[in-house]
Amino acid sequence: MAACAALVLAACGGTTGNEATDSDKPLVYGVFATPLEEPWDGAIHAALQSAADDGEIVYRHTDNNNSDDKMTRTLRDLLANEQPDIIFGDAFASEDATREVAADNLDTAFVFGSGEKPVDPNFDVFDNWLQDPAYLAGMLAGGITKSNTIGVVAAMPIPEVNRIVNAFTMGVQERNPAATVKVTFINSFFDPTTAKQAALAQVAQGADVLFAERAGVIEAAKEEGLPVIGMMVDQKAEAPQNVVTSLVWDMRPTVNHVIEQLNEGTLTDEGNDLGEFSFMKNGGSSLAPINTDVPGGVPQELIDEVEARKQAILDGDFVTPVDESAPSGSTTVGE
Repeated sequence: MAACAALVLAACGGTTGNEATDSDKPLVYGVFATPLEEPWDGAIHAALQSAADDGEIVYRHTDNNNSDDKMTRTLRDLLANEQPDIIFGDAFASEDATREVAADNLDTAFVFGSGEKPVDPNFDVFDNWLQDPAYLAGMLAGGITKSNTIGVVAAMPIPEVNRIVNAFTMGVQERNPAATVKVTFINSFFDPTTAKQAALAQVAQGADVLFAERAGVIEAAKEEGLPVIGMMVDQKAEAPQNVVTSLVWDMRPTVNHVIEQLNEGTLTDEGNDLGEFSFMKNGGSSLAPINTDVPGGVPQELIDEVEARKQAILDGDFVTPVDESAPSGSTTVGE
């Protein structure tokens, strides 16, 4: 049966892992819309792989399910052939399709990244609530810019992205009220070429610090010799002389909670919003170590300010504002 399922998923353009099953462990599938090179899905995959490495689950995955048809076909094929206990994935591009499959399979837990509400009894939702590290990264960017112009290249003006960009901008403005933040949306979750071009256009307009909310921007920063802030995982290895820090999303607290519910037999009792498990105070997000070996360096005084604000967040003395409106003055590629 496992071999059959592997062939089915391969036909959908995905990959599988952990081929040997273990009846004592739950079978968990990751069903991703983008290639795993895209950091958002990559962060979920990393957390699930970590749980598998710790012996808590049997984990398999398939990626690049980038349409309603692909997502529906992949979900229904693996449910028919392997009957997983839990399916993790991202539903942003296929909300209706994903929820329709979940409604037909009430004994399977669906845990999906989504901008919409959970659905009883088996559709949980989560998201990358990264406003806390975004604010801290903004403080860093505001403190190291020399031109007072900072570039942000992001996916699209939806609430999930807006709150990160707006928190970053608020951090910039706290540290440097004179700075201007240019925001360009590329209208795609994964288009590194367009993202790089948008970043280079911002550099031509004076930006000397970049925020890579999307893949492709770090390449532009490396070519131009500029500091850049990464996203989802610590991206320093991609450009050790350019990446100042990264917003890090750790899905492991969310995964741990879901596995605990499964073990308790309560996972498919009702749909839940799991967003709180991505908050910094709950260990679901963080700011990667600050790299001072970037163009222009990072003053210790600035690092101390950022560390103090981080501690205030962890202590509950500072709550990062959540603003999900479209950033003022932003542009979209093609407009």
